Amino acid sequence: MKRVGLYTITDYVNYGNRLQNYAGQEILRSFGFEVETIRNFPTKPVEKGFAFTLYRIKNALTQSPMILINKAYQKIVDRKKRALYLSCQRAKEVSFRAFSEKYMSESDFVMTLSNVPTDLDRRYDYCVVGSDQIWNPNIRYGSALDFLSFVSPHKRIALAPSIGVSLIPEQYQEHYRSYLSEMACVSVREDKGAEIIEALCGRKAPVLVDPTLVLTTKEWLKIAKKAAKKPDKKYLLTYFIGEVSRHRLSILRCMAADNHLELVMLNSLSDTARYDADPAEFIDYIHGADLVCTDSFHCIIFSMHFDRPFVVFDREGKSAPMSSRIDTLLHKFHFENRKQTLLEQSNQYYNVDFAHVDAIMNSERHKVIEYLKKALDLNQV
Repeated sequence: MKRVGLYTITDYVNYGNRLQNYAGQEILRSFGFEVETIRNFPTKPVEKGFAFTLYRIKNALTQSPMILINKAYQKIVDRKKRALYLSCQRAKEVSFRAFSEKYMSESDFVMTLSNVPTDLDRRYDYCVVGSDQIWNPNIRYGSALDFLSFVSPHKRIALAPSIGVSLIPEQYQEHYRSYLSEMACVSVREDKGAEIIEALCGRKAPVLVDPTLVLTTKEWLKIAKKAAKKPDKKYLLTYFIGEVSRHRLSILRCMAADNHLELVMLNSLSDTARYDADPAEFIDYIHGADLVCTDSFHCIIFSMHFDRPFVVFDREGKSAPMSSRIDTLLHKFHFENRKQTLLEQSNQYYNVDFAHVDAIMNSERHKVIEYLKKALDLNQV
């Protein structure tokens, strides 16, 4: 049996990451391959040194005592929040690793820039990179590993990786141009990513949907697990990757109250009891929700799978903006009107038509399958 190495971001606390990893694995297995996910972690460049520390000291000396006291108090508050956050993250990681052990085949090694096994070209017949934001330069820093440099060029296949930004920073452009030119087959997840690739190296990359859209709704329900802390009554589910400001929290509470719904907040320190829900429970939470509010690409996808009314919020905080892939998704499925800024005035949160979704999913699913058949040299079989 031929073997495929699946290379994606390794993240044991992110729902979308685990579920797209699982989906990619199952798609490749359906072709008869043995699939192994290559565990990997990027190395972040060191940007803050002595000069930065000296700047911080000089800046502090110019500030009034009251400002410094307020900052010191805020640090104490932030330290307590961070302790709670780390505790919740550790609990979540335990449940995510258990999910991964149950449903995924992962490598017995961990790849880093300083630890790249030398036998990988012999180990794998093909390597597939994707999906997730594996090509986002703000997350992965333009690493050659993310373009499968550890195997021969003819084995390198991209399955809908996301670039996630509107522009590749200048310091990475030459790297991206070189790496992309050497790939055997290139595809991408968002329209803007296809434009970037063509501008950099002249290649026309097909825009393919995320693997989580290729698996059917029935296939997802097979691995769904009844959430341990799922409410008995109707609920509004929120899942935000970015920060949730006080203003946004107020909006969410009003939406829940106005529609007589319990507020269930995943990935939130305001709802620590549910923080460690695993990916199988995540599926169940969305499947059972009366209304979904999110800034998450994958939460939107699962809302569409289960015909759950959803509202898309702009992402707040340090992780914003990374909206190009969401814009592509909403455009492809004709859901541009599901943005919160458009819905808040009309209060038409439940007025959503899913009748056209299955046809689009089937069409996009076919595109992915045909792309992979060609990339994996299966058309003659």
